[in-house]
Amino acid sequence: MKKLIPSYVRVPLLFAVVFAALEYFIDSGDRPAFIKFPMVALFLGVFLFLLIAIEIVIDAVDKVTYHLLTDEQKKQLEEAQTVSFTESKWYQNIVAKLTRSKEMEREEDIMLEHDYDGIKELDNVLPPWWVYLFYGTIIFALVYLVRFHVMNEYDQEQEFKNEVALAELEKSKMPKDPAEEVSYETVVAVTDAASLAKGKEIFTNACAACHKADGGGLVGPNLTDKHWINGGGIKNVFKLISEGSKNNPSMVAWKANLSPKDIQSVASYVLSLQGSNPPGGKPAEGEIWVETAEAAPAAAASVDSTKVETPAGK
Repeated sequence: MKKLIPSYVRVPLLFAVVFAALEYFIDSGDRPAFIKFPMVALFLGVFLFLLIAIEIVIDAVDKVTYHLLTDEQKKQLEEAQTVSFTESKWYQNIVAKLTRSKEMEREEDIMLEHDYDGIKELDNVLPPWWVYLFYGTIIFALVYLVRFHVMNEYDQEQEFKNEVALAELEKSKMPKDPAEEVSYETVVAVTDAASLAKGKEIFTNACAACHKADGGGLVGPNLTDKHWINGGGIKNVFKLISEGSKNNPSMVAWKANLSPKDIQSVASYVLSLQGSNPPGGKPAEGEIWVETAEAAPAAAASVDSTKVETPAGK
């Protein structure tokens, strides 16, 4: 028996509604709920199976019931039934406008004269929906060309930079871990193995070129003796690595490249080299530093401008 909406439309539509409802009410983050939560996928599978099973049962019942009717009852039923969705007049009009296809009875109007072994060709027009979509892609291409290649608006690289800037802004608004809040006033030397290992890694990559891997000094000063050019102690070393040396521009500020926590690790590692006295170390430079509770930042000493220093320079 005919139905207003056929089952092949009704079943997917109902399934899509339930699927959309689950996605809306279940917070699954950046992944679909049926992927993140296996039970949701199981529910959807069972639900779809039941929908199909119900449709099969209903269709079977309709067929059995229809065959039990008398001819007169069948005729009355067919006259009383609503015309199916696909047979409705307004639906046929929409299809005709979107496709402009000719009915089979009128195909002779568009039949071409070509004949290939009895096979003839129809001169059907392109479907309007396809033509309009093609025109839309041309318009889109023109707008894209003018916007990004003529007016030189932002490109993908700039869009990436903007997204990174937005992400950094959002990150800055997040509450910070107090353990990461290290400054000149609060810095202390750390002695745990993980921090010293991190400091050694950074020192090897950024500082060893001028101070040697063992801290004995090359163009930069020896970091293993008790003499310091810019003052010793964790606070002065932390400040020197963070802000650079005023005595020598080659010792640049590293606060833009290293986090305060990393600078603390490097400074602590440098201090851990005290007294190691590696072979081939440079002669001592600067003055002996004595750590006291009241120690203030050492005044910038007047040094030879030809000296070259890198991160963790003295």
